Amino acid sequence: MAQLIDGKLIAEKINQEIAGLVSKIKETGLTPGLAVVQVGSRPDSSLYVGKKVETCQNLGIYSERIQLDASISQSELLQVIDSLNERNDIHGILVQSPPPDHINEQAIVAAINPLKDVDGFHPVNVGKMTIGDPTALVACTPAGCVEILKRSGIELTGKRAVVLGRSMIVGKPLSLLLLSENCTVTICHSKTKNLPEITRQADILCVAIGKPEFVTKDFVSPGTVVIDVGIHVVADSSRKSGKRTTGDVKFSEVSEIASMITPVPGGVGPMTIALLMQNTIKAFKLQTTPS
Repeated sequence: MAQLIDGKLIAEKINQEIAGLVSKIKETGLTPGLAVVQVGSRPDSSLYVGKKVETCQNLGIYSERIQLDASISQSELLQVIDSLNERNDIHGILVQSPPPDHINEQAIVAAINPLKDVDGFHPVNVGKMTIGDPTALVACTPAGCVEILKRSGIELTGKRAVVLGRSMIVGKPLSLLLLSENCTVTICHSKTKNLPEITRQADILCVAIGKPEFVTKDFVSPGTVVIDVGIHVVADSSRKSGKRTTGDVKFSEVSEIASMITPVPGGVGPMTIALLMQNTIKAFKLQTTPS
């Protein structure tokens, strides 16, 4: 049976470290600030935004939740971003994804000052990450995957890492981050032929394909470390609620073969918010430290 990687516990340790940094920053008379913009009122988005704001409050980071009507125009939303870019008390800006269909999300991301882009999706930060610039603000979920591996004592140098998924949100940046840690990286996706044959070669298998319980025991070799990025709510008649939360990995099967595995929930999810807080502190330092 695989050892569970407790992302919640690791995230708590990171948050404790951040709280200490925030306390020291406040001694200088300054406070890191994060603005979270939500367009519309999707229940899932509201839940995620609430968690981010609550975590800020717990760590002593100033947070501002900006709730906008779903009918707001692209130009009006850009004006909100521009005003946040100009504010000295806001060091991080996050626009909760996904926005309504009439909003061009790429244009919104591009409008954020790269130094305040705590989501790590601005082309400038993606470029910096690609060339290994330490000032890059890196996307939180892939950064959280690497951090969870490091803090679990998993040696990365020389390991064969297979990343299943090629999105700009997780797969592509995660592949680059693992490469920078001296892994030998293979990227797979829905069009990859002989997929299980390739994933079975992995020492570390990171799954972000967006399909519930897609990875079964046939995809994994004994001793593999499995990082499950996916999160889905699926029907389950055996439960009183009629549903359950699962990942991209069929946990009941793969946990019998893998050496270590992240559960869903309680694995990568808590790390994403912890790395968002870490990015907020980094953004604060980039903007307040004399060059």
